[in-house]
Amino acid sequence: MMHPILVTGGTGQLASALAAAVGVVRVGRPDFDFDRPETVEAAFRAAAPRLVVNAAAYTAVDAAETDADAAYRVNRDGPALLARLCAQADIPLIHVSTDYVFDGTKTDPYVETDPVAPQGVYGASKLAGENAVMDSGARAIILRTAWVYAATGKNFVRTMLTVGKTRPRLTVVGDQHGCPTTAADLADAILAIIARIDATGWEPAYRGVFHAAGTGATTWYGLAVATFEEAGRHGANVPEVAPILTADWPTPAKRPANSRLDCTRLHGVFGVRLPHWRDSLTRTVNEIFATTPP
Repeated sequence: MMHPILVTGGTGQLASALAAAVGVVRVGRPDFDFDRPETVEAAFRAAAPRLVVNAAAYTAVDAAETDADAAYRVNRDGPALLARLCAQADIPLIHVSTDYVFDGTKTDPYVETDPVAPQGVYGASKLAGENAVMDSGARAIILRTAWVYAATGKNFVRTMLTVGKTRPRLTVVGDQHGCPTTAADLADAILAIIARIDATGWEPAYRGVFHAAGTGATTWYGLAVATFEEAGRHGANVPEVAPILTADWPTPAKRPANSRLDCTRLHGVFGVRLPHWRDSLTRTVNEIFATTPP
């Protein structure tokens, strides 16, 4: 019998999307907790995996500004331990990272070799995690993704649909550009990568950083407008949406103005390309309304 794929992240969006795949063992708090390293090793030994996907992270971007120690424990120290365990077991680790490792000043989409310059604690802690994973010597694949949402959980699209029910007018930031990514699409990409590794065995070209985000790009304003276009097809209330500047919506953590990710390398090495964000939004909103009518 083939050893399982160990997926961390508990009930998070990506871990939940991966959980339905055959041969996946999903772990999360309290049984697997980066704040309690002994649980990490125990869960790893119990699963005896052939590959690990680390989808566990401290993702409270603004809270990280005043809780840096917690962010670094989860985003750097935990992945470092997991990577060491994978290195010792000589198995691959797929570690999920973020677009926030960049400062957002580039005018074109970011490629993997562009200089990193995180603007806040969250991005800095995730970059430290990337470095720790690579320094471990593990057979590591780091996937930087962006703007993740799903039909369930707490995310931008579901928040828009909720507030849109009661408000006639909304303002949404229109000068931050990125690549919306569904958890389902990212999970499919990860499973395709795993299938490639299973088919070919590990190859040196697989190790390193890859960008994995939805195809195409928009702004938060554009994503909100598109979300309500889809919701309107289901008979939902469609509020007026007006764009505002980042400066008009101050937050404790600075967001990158441009975090578009060029995913060419992912396709070149693994033959994987995520669907266009607009098509995936349609599928996700349809899924939401299939379970929660307007």
